[in-house]
Amino acid sequence: MNNKVAFITGSAKRIGAHTAKHLHGLGINVVVHCNQSRIEAEQLCQDLNAIRAKSARLVQGDLSTLSHIDRVGQQAIDSFGRLDILINNASTFYPTPIGTITPQDWHSLVGSNMQGPLFLSQFCHTELAKNNGAIINMVDIHAAKPLKQHTVYCMAKSALVTMTQSLALELAPSVRVNGIAPGAILWPEQPLNDEDKEEILKHIPAQRLGSMEDIAHAIEYLIAATYVSGQILAIDGGRSISSHTKG
Repeated sequence: MNNKVAFITGSAKRIGAHTAKHLHGLGINVVVHCNQSRIEAEQLCQDLNAIRAKSARLVQGDLSTLSHIDRVGQQAIDSFGRLDILINNASTFYPTPIGTITPQDWHSLVGSNMQGPLFLSQFCHTELAKNNGAIINMVDIHAAKPLKQHTVYCMAKSALVTMTQSLALELAPSVRVNGIAPGAILWPEQPLNDEDKEEILKHIPAQRLGSMEDIAHAIEYLIAATYVSGQILAIDGGRSISSHTKG
């Protein structure tokens, strides 16, 4: 893994930041990306560079806005002069009950969960191909089993699954493209009451939340697994195969 470069979108906080730390610990140089969470992203880069000098760089931009994507992609490539791994992790998530959906919801949810990954992959694929690189897209188990009142989000993640499979065909053999579909890993930033948490856990065979380390290990596997492409790996404690359909 030494001297490889990973660009992780939405990596200032939560799963993205944990993934950056995990890959950095494997010897990979990381390009941290943020949109609004600049302070957290700067602190993460500072912490990583304290461990290994000049091993983390920061880029900032709104990947829901097409005019930002080429600039962000070029800055990511220029950070270390190469790119081996693109992890499309940045995502917006919130409910959009029918009757309330607005063009801004479409811009935000489709922009971050499908449009941004597509155009960023398009911009970066030539550089990735030079290094037999990999694209890993963060999908969602709800791409296959929609979550009530989250139609726009689920549509976007479903499109991201199709994009993952299609690009795996189109970019082969020089770039592998896979996806990870997390189940319940962290509780949403919007608070849930205990009853809602119990209802979610009831439908997970493992009877617990996953951890950010579970996601990081899956990403590590997909980076190393040179004969795996076009796959969606569910990290969900068995939730996606549970006989329960609610939640």
